Amino acid sequence: MALMRVFYEDWQMECCGTPFTVGDEVGWRLVTMDRDHVREGGWEEERQKYGGVSWVENHGGPPHETTGLVRSIDLVHQEYAEPSPGALTFEPVAGTRSLTPVDSCPKWFEQEETRTESGLRRARRTAGVLVTLDVPGAPPPEPRDRP
Repeated sequence: MALMRVFYEDWQMECCGTPFTVGDEVGWRLVTMDRDHVREGGWEEERQKYGGVSWVENHGGPPHETTGLVRSIDLVHQEYAEPSPGALTFEPVAGTRSLTPVDSCPKWFEQEETRTESGLRRARRTAGVLVTLDVPGAPPPEPRDRP
């Protein structure tokens, strides 16, 4: 068996996911991170920053599931900031990602919004979970992968 790091986005779990715990066997449709998926400024870039080599895709992706045993789960927290007053979007704030180990993946994820002294909105949200999955027959991790 080989360890694989998988990012499971909050909205994917909240929409169509089933919560799981460490020790559970799961079957997910996984999309593997490759150079074509990493686009400057896109969500795929954020997935890679979280340390995943694959991500769960409940709304497309391959027709088959990858089955494995959940070895660990980390909540992925990220801070976002309004780029200008009244902006309709938030941008990730560099250096604010953190991981919190947990035993179970929640169904619903938290977001906390505040205002800065300048009046700009800032949010800290749980963007999903980073899962270490033990997958039979998976290729061994590459040196850049962190199990």
